[in-house]
Amino acid sequence: MKKSRRQFIKTSAVTGIGLAVAPTITFGKIPGPKKLRVGFIGTGARGLAHVRDALSRKDIEVTAICDINPEMLAQAKQYIAKAGQKQAKEYGKNEYDYRNLLDDKNVDAVIISTPWLWHTPMSVDAMKAGKYAGVEVSAAMTLQECWDLVNAHEETGTHLMILENVNYRRDVMAVLNMVKRGLFGELLHFRGGYQHDLREVIFNNGEQRYGGGILFGEKAKSEAQWRTLHSLKKNADLYPTHGLGPLAVYADINRGNRFTSLTSNATKARGIKNYIVKNAGNDHPSAQLDWKLGDIVTSTIETAMGETIILTHDCNVARPYSLGFRVQGVNGITEFDYYNSRVYIDGKSEAHKWDEAQKWFDKYDHPLWKKYENEAKGSGHGGMDYFVLNAFVESAKQNIAPPLDVYDAAAWSAVTPLSERSIENNGMPQDFPDFTRGKWIKRKPFNWLNDKF
Repeated sequence: MKKSRRQFIKTSAVTGIGLAVAPTITFGKIPGPKKLRVGFIGTGARGLAHVRDALSRKDIEVTAICDINPEMLAQAKQYIAKAGQKQAKEYGKNEYDYRNLLDDKNVDAVIISTPWLWHTPMSVDAMKAGKYAGVEVSAAMTLQECWDLVNAHEETGTHLMILENVNYRRDVMAVLNMVKRGLFGELLHFRGGYQHDLREVIFNNGEQRYGGGILFGEKAKSEAQWRTLHSLKKNADLYPTHGLGPLAVYADINRGNRFTSLTSNATKARGIKNYIVKNAGNDHPSAQLDWKLGDIVTSTIETAMGETIILTHDCNVARPYSLGFRVQGVNGITEFDYYNSRVYIDGKSEAHKWDEAQKWFDKYDHPLWKKYENEAKGSGHGGMDYFVLNAFVESAKQNIAPPLDVYDAAAWSAVTPLSERSIENNGMPQDFPDFTRGKWIKRKPFNWLNDKF
């Protein structure tokens, strides 16, 4: 039955009977390819990085900033003054003052960099206000929020871009170039994930500017104020898009392919308590809490075209940073990361031996990186922040669908609630919603080999 269902989906993808192409006419209020007036909702660590990068461009005017923390607003103002721009209008009287920013006629587009629980409400309000929206990852935390994003876009015609910067990492884009040029042949299998020791981040420990110690919640600083609570209360892949975003693009998800099902499992939760005991003792109040998040969460996703994706969330135990990418097709494979990358292409590599990856990555360096390498220098995360912002700005100026659109935001973010549900039910498979409502069958893949986005 499972094979028959997959074959039916494949056949439907080819024929596309009775299903419409995604609409291309939009009705947002962006004025056209002029200087883009951008408002920033959230000027914490991530928001400030976006403000800094925006101020380095000649085609952006920062016209509004919003944050309920006056210290963060003050830092954003310093950035703007240093860049020689006119001071932006400030919003931050309360948690809902961002809505007044959305009413500001001097704002064409907004970038949302706030705690996760605010991403969907703010994005929906932005689209309803006719503001081209960019939202940090993940874009949603529940399936209903995923649908809220899609519905707001379809009802208003206003666009949303998920600001997944890893899609623009240099090696990720070189592999994309290789994928699109067919070096791996028909694709079969992918792996990736977010594998990053975050214990110091979620407790402010080791952060001298925050005083160190085991601290989270209202009295903590930065992400420890809000991110840690998710680890306390949820057992799920809390942060899927860094690992999944590039793989979804390789597999043409939402554009001729889609996710169909997910299963997830989690190990026991030991890492956080162990860290607390080591640093603050067994009697520390946080050591008495029942931390829900399993140390290693593993999800397997199936696609309509028959590929599988293994996704890993691993943030609570000692380990080096790794996204652990793997792309495998009938003609070759690559496993790549910052510190350990290799490639094997049938008929081009020595039989049964890996090639060092860099020679392949140099040969297939993406046109975007070749063109804008100098401009990207100094931008965050090794330059990839330049490219994700550039894609947002170029799309918003023309009021066209971004390369990472609302359907991507919904599909990638849905991993969190689906994994939670699967884990709660002993790894039971979960059907993946089709957020495109069937339009994936005829939607064309984005031209990722151009040199603009």
